[in-house]
Amino acid sequence: MDITEVAKRSGVPASTLRFYEDKGLITSVGRRGLRRLFTANVLERLALIALGRAAGFSLDEIAGMLGADGHPQIDRQLLASKAEELDRTIQKLMAMRDGLRHAAVCSAPSHMECPKFRRLLGLAASGAIGDGGKKRLPRKRRPNKTLRRTG
Repeated sequence: MDITEVAKRSGVPASTLRFYEDKGLITSVGRRGLRRLFTANVLERLALIALGRAAGFSLDEIAGMLGADGHPQIDRQLLASKAEELDRTIQKLMAMRDGLRHAAVCSAPSHMECPKFRRLLGLAASGAIGDGGKKRLPRKRRPNKTLRRTG
């Protein structure tokens, strides 16, 4: 099936399919004109990639689980570690949710006078919830392939 059909059936844009192919996550089997061709099992691989992304795995981690022979080789310990990480994230999010709900109905004259809100501030400042003030690194950009004029 060609790239347009894969994009329609999977819901994954053609640009993402080309990116996944560049990363080695999927493989085309040829071309029809300028369009890449894929076997039907690419849809299963795309579903595995989507599941991995939804669970928070990086593309490199997912690539390690997609066997070169077409059969997934999923590391059970990696799954268990990710589940533990998700548990920690869920706990942080629940604490944040509960604190925000309390702050929304708190009877204190000011949020800064509310002990529960102050506790929430302390947790946020310590990094126990949220990202602890850490700035996210910018995503790597692909090199611009256009020619630049010099001189």
